Parts: sequence; structure tokens; C-alpha cells
Amino acid sequence: MTFAVLTINAGSSSIKFALFEVKGEGEPSLVAKGLIDDTGEAPSLSVSGEEEPIRLDAGASEERRLEQLFAALFSAIEARLDGRTLLAVGHRIVHGGPDFSEPLLIDDDVLAALGKLTPLAPLHQPRGLEPIHEMRRQRPDLSQVACFDTAFHHHLEPPVSRYAIPRRFEAEGLRKYGFHGLSYEYIAGRIAAAAPELAGGRIVVAHLGNGASLCAMRNGRSVDTTMGFSALDGLVMGTRCGAIDPGVLLYLQSVHGLDTDDLEDLLYHQSGLLGVSEISGDVRKLSESGDPRAREALDLFAFRASRETAAMANSLRGLDALVFSGGIGEHSPSVRAAICERLSWLGVAIDPAANAAGAERIAAPESRVAVLVVATDEETVIARHCLKAIAGD
Repeated sequence: MTFAVLTINAGSSSIKFALFEVKGEGEPSLVAKGLIDDTGEAPSLSVSGEEEPIRLDAGASEERRLEQLFAALFSAIEARLDGRTLLAVGHRIVHGGPDFSEPLLIDDDVLAALGKLTPLAPLHQPRGLEPIHEMRRQRPDLSQVACFDTAFHHHLEPPVSRYAIPRRFEAEGLRKYGFHGLSYEYIAGRIAAAAPELAGGRIVVAHLGNGASLCAMRNGRSVDTTMGFSALDGLVMGTRCGAIDPGVLLYLQSVHGLDTDDLEDLLYHQSGLLGVSEISGDVRKLSESGDPRAREALDLFAFRASRETAAMANSLRGLDALVFSGGIGEHSPSVRAAICERLSWLGVAIDPAANAAGAERIAAPESRVAVLVVATDEETVIARHCLKAIAGD
């Protein structure tokens, strides 16, 4: 019998999914992938390689909307099983808190525990749990597995993990957790396979997308990372502020009267590249714009990314390789060039032609630091973790 696993990667406005075939002990093999777009009046489901997306009813209630979305998803998946048996569904869960560091089968107790972590990731955690609840309603006998974005950084300890606040708050879980762990885990594996001479070195990986962070790693393990207690910290992002003086938040509360909900919306949805440019949070649109505010936003993005790369190099006590990944990191030569130019004092130099072509290795011959572009694949990692949890490893 041939088996399959389904992976679900829920974002703020879309859900990426992928179907993998599983044969024996081999690597999961991609069968199909697609996207549920839950924006606008009429959500849609599309499968890569097929021209027409499936349009769903507009104006449905939230409960009915979810029911339609996942009924359409199961229909699309079942049409592609081709005799395979769907073994389980693996979900990307943004926050595992202090306790969850391994993939695990979801039951009532696990689901309740994950729900209690919502205050640690108020926007991301509910979005990741929604598909689980709906799938339990529609396919109650189908095994589901939680795979945590914080797990790759779980072993971080003081001083890296510590904030300079009273210890009683650290005792209740206020510490650096770090995110994008599924992406970093995949990239660590790719480096070990494609560039084994670098795998044991001092590597900074730049996961640059609408959400962005850096990870300092050595021997495939996280040493430090820019996101902290929340996914707001660190780099400038599409609509998120990144690291900010806490005094700014106090000022906004006291002078402008912003409450918690106002601040949350401002920092998550109105800031970052969008806030600075007042045009868009999309690097592609900003790169095409002649508006000076667009250039200022991109300059800030590169400045902060290069500054934080230097901080990660400090945690590593040096830098042997810089790896770009994520939507921006993989597809924007101009952003890569701007960041690397600011890191020339560290010995970073890139080959303009290789960079423009998006080659895997883009360092110039004289560069003292290897510079790579590596496409990430969180879904493959989720599929691996799903199988691990099912096997009870």
C-alpha cells in the first residue's frame, strides 16, 4: 500500500498546502501543491500547474466559509491520491511555547494546550489552529500532527534567550523563542547536502519575506535569531515594524491614546515597508516605484538586515557564509546586493552577474564569505515531521 501525507501551512491571509507520497523509509515525494486564498469576497483554491482556481461562494459566514474551503481542499486532494491512502495531515504551528519542541499527534489535550499559547502569538496561533478544528469536524478519524516553528530554536539558553526584565516574567514564559524554524531546518539540511564544507561553519541565514528574520547557525543548530518573544521583533518586514524602542509604544499609549488592540494592528499591519513607504509592503512594487519614499523603505530594510547580520556574526564569533532565502531573499537581486554592500567590511563581496541570475552561489572570487541563495521548503519539513510523529520516533 502506498501512503500520502498532506501538509498545511496557514498564513495570515492564505493557506499553502502540499500532498506528498510516502514510500517506505524514503524521502516524501511531492505530488501536488496549491494555495487557498482567503482574501476578498470570494475565496479560492488553486493547484499549481492548473490554470483555473476553484471559486467559492462569496459572502458566506465565517463558519460556512471554513467548511467550504476545507471541503474543497479535501475534494482536490482526493482527486490526486490516485490509489494512495491519506495517512495524516501535518500543520505548521507558529508557537510551541516553552514545552513543545517535537512534532506530536494532536488530541484534545494537545489542542487545548496550543490554544492557551495564543497570548504568545495572538495573530498567528489562532490562524494555525483553525484548519485543525475544521479538519477534525470533517475528517474526525484522520490523524493530525503539529509541527512547531519555534522548535528549531528551542534549545537556546541565556544569555541569548533572556530579556533584561524581572525574573518573575521569565518564569512565566517571557523569553526569546525565535520563529521560521521549519524553514531554517530545511536550509540547514540543504547546506549539509549541497555545501558540506560550510555545514560546520559560522552561517547566517536570512529568511526574507513578508515576515523576515535571521538565524545564526553552526553545525545545523540555531545559535541566535532576530525574532524573539513574538514575530514582531528583529528585521523590518512587509507590514511589521521589527525591533523598536519600547519608549515609542509608551508614547503612542500616553500621547495618542492607543490601546492594546490599536497597537497590535499598528505594529503588525500598518508598519514595516508599508508604513515607511506609504505605498506597499511588497518589495516588488517598491522596487518598481519611482517614489522616493519607496527607496527610503528599501534602504531601511537593507540597513536593518545588514546591521542584524553583523549582530548574528558577533554571536557566532565570525562569519563563514551568508545564505539568502524566502520570497525576497530568493527573488530580489537588488535587495541582496544592498545588504551585501553594507557587509563588505566583513569580507562579503558578490558577483553581480551571478547575483542577477539568481545562481546558488553568488560570492565574488575575492569574497572571504561564501554567499548562497537557497530556496526554502517548509512543506517538506512538515511532511517529514508528520511521518516522525506517526511512527512515534
